[in-house]
Amino acid sequence: MNRFIVIVLDSFGVGYMQDAAIVRPEDVGSNTFGHILDKLPDLKLPNLEKLGIMNALGRETELMKKNPEASYGTSSLMHYGADTFYGHQEIMGTKPKKPIKEPFSKSIDKVYEALKAAGYHVEYKGDKLKFLLVNGCVTVADNIEADFGQIYNLTSTLDLIPYSEVLKIGKVVREEVEVSRVIPFGGINVTVEDILAAVEEKEDKFIGINAPKSGVYNEGYQVIHLGYGINPEVQVPTILGKKDIPVVLLGKVADIVENNYGKSIPCVDTEEVMKLTIEEMDKLQSGFICTNVQETDLAGHAENVERYAEKLRVADKYIGEIMNRLQEDDILIVMADHGNDPTIGHSHHTRENVPILTYGPKVKSGFMGHRDSLSDVGATAMEYFNSTGIENGKSFLNKIIKS
Repeated sequence: MNRFIVIVLDSFGVGYMQDAAIVRPEDVGSNTFGHILDKLPDLKLPNLEKLGIMNALGRETELMKKNPEASYGTSSLMHYGADTFYGHQEIMGTKPKKPIKEPFSKSIDKVYEALKAAGYHVEYKGDKLKFLLVNGCVTVADNIEADFGQIYNLTSTLDLIPYSEVLKIGKVVREEVEVSRVIPFGGINVTVEDILAAVEEKEDKFIGINAPKSGVYNEGYQVIHLGYGINPEVQVPTILGKKDIPVVLLGKVADIVENNYGKSIPCVDTEEVMKLTIEEMDKLQSGFICTNVQETDLAGHAENVERYAEKLRVADKYIGEIMNRLQEDDILIVMADHGNDPTIGHSHHTRENVPILTYGPKVKSGFMGHRDSLSDVGATAMEYFNSTGIENGKSFLNKIIKS
């Protein structure tokens, strides 16, 4: 038993899911990696090619071919929509629970009463549309940066309130609502006036704080995402951590998955997060590492094919270094959490199947099949560490290890 390493190339889909026509018709036709190759036929990613990315994609280009020695598969998304937060919760063993989608106005009164009952000073703010101001320094409102109706934000000035208290307020809100996420966050050197000056209304139904405009991201930013139906006690990091098995989360996964018994290192820059991954590998003789490469997702949102490809080149380089550092019993998995096709005509995530590419000295070649849930990766990690207890997923360890 050595190291089980998961690299999540955020938004690296390989073709839209069959149910997209029903649940996300705007995603029909999406194929993130396939369309990037169509636009940039000279793109060469030698390490991903060795791992079997073209096998998972199901076609070849002049420069990138299928590898008959690769160990690979694909997976559907079990979570609803196409979401980085829920994709990573699913990877860690959560069985997705369907949230509702509605403006904060539908829940504002019961949230107001719950916060008052918890001892907070709460005020209604706004004209036609209302939001809440708690203790004079925390707003509760719609998230107006993501798909409307899916997330409520708590925007705060940490000059006036400690983040631990903002998180407590967030947990009160979380208990009262059924949207996919409640996100308590804040920064320093920002005033309540700055936050209130960034209030915006959208579609005559949603009201929230334009977070970048408010300045809360600029300095001392702290955030934890509170998901609907998420129980960390049945996820890989908590279960392994309680058994004193080292767990390291790097990149965006460090912000969105609870890891109270391990090490979490937030990071956005692709080269930096991959270097940090290698540093953490070198420190561990045994343990679980999961890294999120976020800049591919950011390039997808920007609908920028060239930038997406450049981030893939950087990730590919360091994936090669990780492959070269693997010890006899190590397993490396390179995968994604959803798609984000920069050519599809919108700037949102796309509901796509994702690759699961496995590698290691004892990993055998072949197609492991198509998986029904990203949780199968978490289940495989659990079996690798002789552990049980996650909520969801079926291990494929016996399909990839040489007998």
